[in-house]
Amino acid sequence: MAAKCIMIQGTMSGVGKSLLAAALCRILRQDGKRAAPFKSQNMALNSFVTADGLEMGRAQAMQAEAAGIAPDVRMNPILLKPSSDTGSQVILNGRVLGQMPARAYFQKKRELLPEVLRAYRSLAEEYDIIVIEGAGSPAEINLRADDIVNMGLASAVDAPVLLVGDIDRGGVFAQLYGTVALLSPGERARVKGLIINRFRGDAALLAPGLKQIEALTGIPVLGTVKWLDVDIDEEDSLAPALSRREKHKLIDIAVVRLPRISNFTDFAPLERRERLGVRFVTRPRELGTPDLVILPGTKSTIADLRWLRGSGLEAAILKLASRGVPVLGICGGYQMLSESIEDPEGVEGAPERVRGLGLLKVKTRFEKEKRLRQVTGRIASGPMAGARVAGYEIHMGASSEAETPLVALSGGETDGALRGNVCGTYLHGLFDEPEAAAALENWLCARRGIAPGAEKPETAEQYRERQYDLLAAGVRNALDMDAVYRIIEGGTGI
Repeated sequence: MAAKCIMIQGTMSGVGKSLLAAALCRILRQDGKRAAPFKSQNMALNSFVTADGLEMGRAQAMQAEAAGIAPDVRMNPILLKPSSDTGSQVILNGRVLGQMPARAYFQKKRELLPEVLRAYRSLAEEYDIIVIEGAGSPAEINLRADDIVNMGLASAVDAPVLLVGDIDRGGVFAQLYGTVALLSPGERARVKGLIINRFRGDAALLAPGLKQIEALTGIPVLGTVKWLDVDIDEEDSLAPALSRREKHKLIDIAVVRLPRISNFTDFAPLERRERLGVRFVTRPRELGTPDLVILPGTKSTIADLRWLRGSGLEAAILKLASRGVPVLGICGGYQMLSESIEDPEGVEGAPERVRGLGLLKVKTRFEKEKRLRQVTGRIASGPMAGARVAGYEIHMGASSEAETPLVALSGGETDGALRGNVCGTYLHGLFDEPEAAAALENWLCARRGIAPGAEKPETAEQYRERQYDLLAAGVRNALDMDAVYRIIEGGTGI
């Protein structure tokens, strides 16, 4: 029997669709239901590699974890990874379909609907309920004709819709009313409930507005979700804000906020450490003299390397490295630390060879085949030697073998390079294992003569499980879950 479904759509990007979908996945799991997430088309630079070596949006991997199931590429059949303001790498069913300008993709995407429906129906045969997440807003009327991610998908799978607005941004009633008003009559009939997200303040002051928006739209408000203090990987977009609440900590880690930064969730485990403070910088004057500089992953290594040069950050980083400040590069950041980067086949644009920062004695060469795999191992050299690591690789290029590799992989291979105070690796999730994060903290503390942290080690999985439960509790308490279940069971009635 095919699964029932419910769809979360939003009045705009960034209203919290991903977290609310994750919360529903967790609540359904707690209530004994077999639930799975689904998003037909995802635009994100944060991606995840499944156990079978396929690439999908990290948000759907997070939602799968919340549901207590393994991430599966069927949960996100189309992933768009922006490489410029007008083009993206298109990932279909976990593998690279090609590089496409926006106009070319929009002309082609309707042809991809059968692939989307094939993935959805396959999941629906295995689960009780599919929690579908939309993208952006269903009120983008210029995109309505060929929509495969909002109301177009809802129509194709006959999904009832919950519409979410973000009150923290202001204008939530206008968001909700305007969105509903721009929908066609058939689309409006699919919207079974409204949700106000990220509320802070006196609920009594909100009550008159709730009654009026129900009267104006004819759609019930199912709840107001308070601002929840949970730490869960969120979706990124073309320009992730990376604005976290900074707390003063003893150790200062500066991450260069590259224009096309990818997988910035790599640094979340460091932010949770007792003594480690993580901040993102875009200018030399913001860099200062940190205890560690990190060059993160990027979707476009050469373009972001040019930006690094033009911004003056390259010169600032080279000066810090010459003074003994540790520098770490991850994936694209590791490639930037090379002596040179070659792109003979034009993987990132026109064929070319560019100079790297030259802090590591390796050379990088781009290849058309993308490397996708999960790996485990241990830090092989340097002050973190011996620490266990578990991560994944997502890159279109390889670097020459280093004289001193950074990581010894479980299969006998090596990864990365170490040269004095500079090191690099292709591994995303390098600090997900508590051993690696603790080893980094202890080393940086020792350099400063600071006593290391004493918190009890907790695995990334244990931490995430606690956060999913906190998220589910907050959303369950805020929503009329009886009404949500009635909507799931009753469908659209169209």
